[in-house]
Amino acid sequence: MTSEPLLAADKLNNDPRLAEAKKLILAAVAEHQETLVSVRPPRPELAANYEQQLDQFGAIRGGKTFFPYLGSGIGNGPFVELADGSVKLDLITGIGVHGYGHSHPRLINAGIDAAMSDTVMQGNLQQNTSSCDIVKLLTDVACESGAGLKHCFLTTSGAMANENSLKMAFQKNYPANRVIAFTQCFAGRTLGLAQVTDKAKYRVGLPETIAVDYVPFFDENNPGKSIAYAVRRMKYHIDRFPGKHAALWMELVQGEGGYYEGNTEFFKALIEVAHENNIAVIADEVQTFCRTTRPYAFQHFGLDQDVDLVTIGKISQVCATLFTDEYAPKPGLISQTFTGSTWAIMAAHAIVSGLIENGNFGPDGKNVRFNQYFSQGLQAIGEKHPGSISGPHGVGGMVAFTPFDGTPEIASELVKRLYHAGLMSFMAGGNPSRVRFLLPLGCIDESHIDLACQIIESVVAEMAE
Repeated sequence: MTSEPLLAADKLNNDPRLAEAKKLILAAVAEHQETLVSVRPPRPELAANYEQQLDQFGAIRGGKTFFPYLGSGIGNGPFVELADGSVKLDLITGIGVHGYGHSHPRLINAGIDAAMSDTVMQGNLQQNTSSCDIVKLLTDVACESGAGLKHCFLTTSGAMANENSLKMAFQKNYPANRVIAFTQCFAGRTLGLAQVTDKAKYRVGLPETIAVDYVPFFDENNPGKSIAYAVRRMKYHIDRFPGKHAALWMELVQGEGGYYEGNTEFFKALIEVAHENNIAVIADEVQTFCRTTRPYAFQHFGLDQDVDLVTIGKISQVCATLFTDEYAPKPGLISQTFTGSTWAIMAAHAIVSGLIENGNFGPDGKNVRFNQYFSQGLQAIGEKHPGSISGPHGVGGMVAFTPFDGTPEIASELVKRLYHAGLMSFMAGGNPSRVRFLLPLGCIDESHIDLACQIIESVVAEMAE
């Protein structure tokens, strides 16, 4: 005999009218998704109004968007409809945000549950049980191979997750005030993170806020020498500024830098130096989270016993900083009015748990299989059209290739041509520049990759003429 629920929330969540409403909503969405199963061009009768909207939006925001993209509000997995009537195959997913693509039933369900919740935003003074659920999932998964990341603080963006990790490292290791980071790294665009990010144009006109010393990233073409050189450079910086480094900032796979992948030996060598000098090891997983053979890339590289702080974002919707007991902040250091919207928090749980349940992880998981399948398709294009594609590069749900001579101009032109042909991608790196994809790992299949390769081949063939 079951007892009567004590909470009004339980009674609401179990109300059969809500279950019926969900069925009706999902059925309505599915019905209108039926035509969104391939790419299609814009509808001419919508063109004038669409251009007017784009111009107005660009003027108000202070600059045009990179793509002439305004979504209509519906999609079907990796396909998304725009307000001009076109349909794109979205394999960049908002630079890695839309892990289940567009209008996925799993996220619609999460959204309905969130809409029925009492608050839009959760934060410093008021957090619901859904916040407890997601931080427990994130820490349980992080610690499943022996890591000590027992704590998790939610936040609204990857940049804020990164800022919080730096604050914890600086506070714990005070008066150290410097950071060691990799060349070509990207940490964010806040005042602090713009200093860590190794891109000078992102710092034009900004005051210096953090002193950063750079070491070269792993070179897969010369692994032994690159490891020795990176360690030597790190020790040089430490000797030059003794006791002044609070953190070693590590992207385990460089995202914006060009999809360069490190390896365990490289990271272990630098981490050993860091820990010998009481330097915090921060793994920036804002882009890599849920994209490798394990939910966390530090697990993929076997660094469970080595990381002190880890940041996640993008695919997780709500962002977070995970940390060990040693780096727990003192009262007042970390606090935010908003730690995340209720929908983002519930969506995060649906996404992470869904990818685990659906076999995305493991050495033979979907993340690996999709990468291999896409890479084989890109290699075939490169062989058929010599000089058009080299690579591919990346790991798991991160795939990139170098187009033609790898100049920024040619990469930008190709990305824009692909967009107009119906495929969404983006750029990464600088020398060479690459075309990159962040796959919607919760909804993609091989047929979508086949379509992407058909579009890529068509466009590179035109450019090669």
